[in-house]
Amino acid sequence: MPDLSALFGFSLPPAEIALRGTAIYWFLFLLFRFVLRRDTGAMAITDVLLLVVIADAAQNAMAGEYTSITDGVLLVSTIAAWNWFLDWAAWRWPAMRHFVEGEPLVLVRDGRPQRRAMRRELMSMDDLMAALREHGVERVEDARLVRMEKDGEISVIRRDGGQADDEGQHKASAATGV
Repeated sequence: MPDLSALFGFSLPPAEIALRGTAIYWFLFLLFRFVLRRDTGAMAITDVLLLVVIADAAQNAMAGEYTSITDGVLLVSTIAAWNWFLDWAAWRWPAMRHFVEGEPLVLVRDGRPQRRAMRRELMSMDDLMAALREHGVERVEDARLVRMEKDGEISVIRRDGGQADDEGQHKASAATGV
């Protein structure tokens, strides 16, 4: 019979567990928000962060690196609470939404690459041209506005006023003349 007090008691002080979870969450949040913006894809930063950190915290609790299940539950709860709070605060206050989600970044304006913005995202002209081609735009001069959206996706508006779609849709509309 397992020792239930060791299994469900705390092996570390609860405040230390909550502080460790808080420190790691905020470190990773800032890392994802300000350094890895382009790589997050379509999921919100807080969602990716929550999945990564909770997976690690839960794995440690299950694998026995904590000596108590309760340690792992408290750590996961702390991380989930921060994630919920940031989502709620971003919904409630526009300034917090700006901090949590960021703002779209203009990469091309009126057919001219915005080099400073591209440098900020470590995006080369080759990267930009690949993104334009994915949207059916062959030359940067044909783009009126190209933005890196809050989720890291690239949106393209052509100079002729149309919204550039993915390559397949662009080819289909070109073939039909629409």
